[in-house]
Amino acid sequence: MLPNMVGILGNASDFNEADPADNTSYDNMDRRRMMIAFDMRCVGFIMAKMVLRELMDPTIFAKFKAFLTKGNDPSCLREFLLHAVKRNSSAGNFGIQILDRNWGAGWHLLSVLLAPKPLDRISCLNALRHPFLCGPKWRVNPSIDLIRWSLGSTTVRIAEEYIYGQQQRSRLAHFVELMEMLNPYPKPKHWLGLLPGKWRLLYCTGRHIGLTLRQPSVRVLIGEAYLTISKVSKPNTTFSVASHISFTVMAGRDWAHDKSGVGGKLQVDSFFRLRAGRRLYLKEETISSKFPSATPDAQASVLKRLSSKKWRKAIPINKIPSSLSVAKLVSDEIDVMMSLNEPLSGNMEVAQKAIQEVRTQIPPEMFDLSKIICGTYLDSRLLVLRSVNGSALFFHRCTNDS
Repeated sequence: MLPNMVGILGNASDFNEADPADNTSYDNMDRRRMMIAFDMRCVGFIMAKMVLRELMDPTIFAKFKAFLTKGNDPSCLREFLLHAVKRNSSAGNFGIQILDRNWGAGWHLLSVLLAPKPLDRISCLNALRHPFLCGPKWRVNPSIDLIRWSLGSTTVRIAEEYIYGQQQRSRLAHFVELMEMLNPYPKPKHWLGLLPGKWRLLYCTGRHIGLTLRQPSVRVLIGEAYLTISKVSKPNTTFSVASHISFTVMAGRDWAHDKSGVGGKLQVDSFFRLRAGRRLYLKEETISSKFPSATPDAQASVLKRLSSKKWRKAIPINKIPSSLSVAKLVSDEIDVMMSLNEPLSGNMEVAQKAIQEVRTQIPPEMFDLSKIICGTYLDSRLLVLRSVNGSALFFHRCTNDS
């Protein structure tokens, strides 16, 4: 039914290109394009209600409309709905699962249908050719934007599984390397408008220390880890960066079934200056570490993938470049603040053990922001930052509502 709806609304406003020399005809063409864009936005709402049964709830649909009315980017709609809709809802989240198929193609179509700017919305013809509507039986050549979207969506889904074995870590490093080579905004001037916002940490390619083979001195459950980046008025290339980490300290020596406890927060503030830079790829690296980096293997896997017949048509890359343009981040001094709720706020010993445990579980770059040296990928929803030791921090943009 959805393809027919797209076709009906699109064909109702399918006009030929007008001559720019004819002002009257050109003005009419602009008005007609606005009509088409309005129709496609209506299709986006129809598609959202047809697929996402959770939106039939008036309360959730009101939040959905408020999310778009506030000017939030529709590419972050999945992140918003995962927080707005309970995972154990009666609908079973079947709509979210449908949109997640084919590397998140449904979310991409929904985002371009609901784009805030009318000229950014997808046309009827391109919507009918979209992989989400065509399915596997109709082969389509995806655009480079859709390839970037698919890579990012796949990386997000793998990171959300929270199963960080060697196979999953290698796949994540592989996809991050691919994303960095396809960075749509390599120059720092493009980062000025996209970088500010609230970014949720999803994954880090560095060393992981879990709770499987060790007994912590204090039971600490990590909540969320965010980076809040704000633009400073002067100079234009300076940003204020705040790292927010929420956690819960649980009493007792064993992990209780009830994970409630005393809440705490850790905040690290700093300033960054944005500069142009390049990331060099070394041909020979000798890494002596107990936890070897997956970057060399990931680069070899990237080259093999890009050399295949399927990828060569979309991305004409024969070999990994010796360097890539990046946005260099020059940090300033850092300030650290920590708060712990009652009754542990006055217990200095527990507070020290808690912060030590938090620092063990969270990547060190979230505490010492000066270790973040460059940004290698940025779009409307995803961000990749590289640290001084080469590990990558993978972030997803979120709204204040989420």
